[in-house]
Amino acid sequence: MAKIGTSDLDVFPLSLGGNVFGWTADHDASLAILDAHAAGGGDFIDTADSYMASVPGNVGGESETIIGEWFTSRGTRDSTVLATKVSRHPEFKGLAAANIAAAADASLTRLQTDRIDLYWAHYEDPQTPLDETVEAFDALVRAGKVRYIGLSNFAPATIERYLEIADTNGWARPVALQPHYNLVHRNDVEENWMPIAEREQLSLVPYYALASGFLTGKYRSKSDVEGAVRAPAASKYVSPQGLAIVDALEQIGRDHGVSIATTALAWLVAKPTVVAPIASASRVEQVADLVAVGGVALSAEEVAQLDEVSAWRPAGHSA
Repeated sequence: MAKIGTSDLDVFPLSLGGNVFGWTADHDASLAILDAHAAGGGDFIDTADSYMASVPGNVGGESETIIGEWFTSRGTRDSTVLATKVSRHPEFKGLAAANIAAAADASLTRLQTDRIDLYWAHYEDPQTPLDETVEAFDALVRAGKVRYIGLSNFAPATIERYLEIADTNGWARPVALQPHYNLVHRNDVEENWMPIAEREQLSLVPYYALASGFLTGKYRSKSDVEGAVRAPAASKYVSPQGLAIVDALEQIGRDHGVSIATTALAWLVAKPTVVAPIASASRVEQVADLVAVGGVALSAEEVAQLDEVSAWRPAGHSA
């Protein structure tokens, strides 16, 4: 267990992604996945008000609605750290103050709860003054509807400005950042986000932790991704270096008696400021590999081995 930034949110080192609920995991499968996650020790769930509006027939909020039903039917709300996001729901786009307030109330209703533990600003909103956004999130914290704030997909310069505004006005500071970070997508976070996180005592809760399934080892060739829902995202990693990363994960995982996916998650947990990577499961049998990360600690040598094989090098560069 580890605390998120300067908050009192103490979480299991894996955040279950709700981006598949109402999409590749239907209602019953989603409830079963949530049950298995909790049974395996998981207590941290990440969703968004926009999940899964992009699926034909959906309107947005499907994931939150399923999670809310799970809370009420299982009595699990008080034992769960809940994170959701605002700015992308079709009815609540952007980060204007009135929109944030309305979106939060809508999320609370769908989630069948009276508070959001970690409320993410999902994406920047260049149409709204940042001061207005920072104050609006602070108002939610003061009202008791939100416990802590996080920033997802914000540029480093905007993160710095958000912190400055919050500190100047005595408004709620973010406690966490949510970037795209994994073994095949490293440089942006390590060069630009981690220094801020370390200096400002923020935690990273990275998404795409398994690179759209590539870091599970199930995609070893271009033909493996044909017909898969996440094929476009995973196929770009099928390269000599990508496959070398998977091979290294397989070898290290074998030494620990865990899967490639678990080892990829363990590498993230071992990185500075990372508190809990986000990973999702479309089938209940996939959950075991996710929660297994709680029992794996990679050695410094194993982390260094994975760092080396995944290091980015310009085209034509030889090690």
